[in-house]
Amino acid sequence: MSTYVYGITAGSHPSLPEGIAGVGEPPREVRILKVGELAAVVSDAPEGLRPKRRELLAHQNVLSEAGAGGCVLPMRFGSVAPDDGAVTGVLAERADHYKERLAALDGRVEYNVKANHVEEAVLHHVMADNPEIRALAESNRQSGGGSYESKIQLGEMVAAAVQSKEGEDALALERALEPVADAVSVGPESTGWLANVSYLVKQDAAEEFLAAVERTRKDMPHLEVRVNGPLPPYSFVEPGPAEPAGTAAGGMDVGTE
Repeated sequence: MSTYVYGITAGSHPSLPEGIAGVGEPPREVRILKVGELAAVVSDAPEGLRPKRRELLAHQNVLSEAGAGGCVLPMRFGSVAPDDGAVTGVLAERADHYKERLAALDGRVEYNVKANHVEEAVLHHVMADNPEIRALAESNRQSGGGSYESKIQLGEMVAAAVQSKEGEDALALERALEPVADAVSVGPESTGWLANVSYLVKQDAAEEFLAAVERTRKDMPHLEVRVNGPLPPYSFVEPGPAEPAGTAAGGMDVGTE
């Protein structure tokens, strides 16, 4: 039977409470696989597993229970290995990497910050900052709306200016929050947000980080800023870009069903 992997811990990690419900229907029994100084929190993998709400909550609950006893490297939902041997093989092969990551992520959580423009507000910024756009818009207004060509030209100028503003604001947001984080992982661009960034934050610095978010909201009121967290540090198990929450990924290349 395939093995579902929830996370990786130190071999000295406290035992999990009895009766933790894993993924599947009925819920699979959660167990521990130990190799040297590392351990993996696993269960049997149910067939036909899908990212339904109950399953996502079960995955998260196992990580929360395990995380209560110390640092856990979280695997994303859907991380499945061919069998227990494949899991222990990867733990042995990549032991140095996982031990380094456990040390780096100990006492830290992830906050994911997404941002988009408030349309009316950003258009105001674009008009205020670009005299050429203002001049063309005024010319069109005075001529009863302007010609078809001038309307197209104005639309293209505004779109280009908004796109440029998106890049500027994404960078400004990242720089404003980076000083209160230990690490930053920029998510994929094709998410529908102008910024999608995960921050690794010490647990005892969480209030400071959230206060920085609030300052940024006040300083950049033309942005809609959303924060999700604290989360297990999914985006920092492996180096490289963050992946959207809920994807099968991250940290254990053992193959999937």
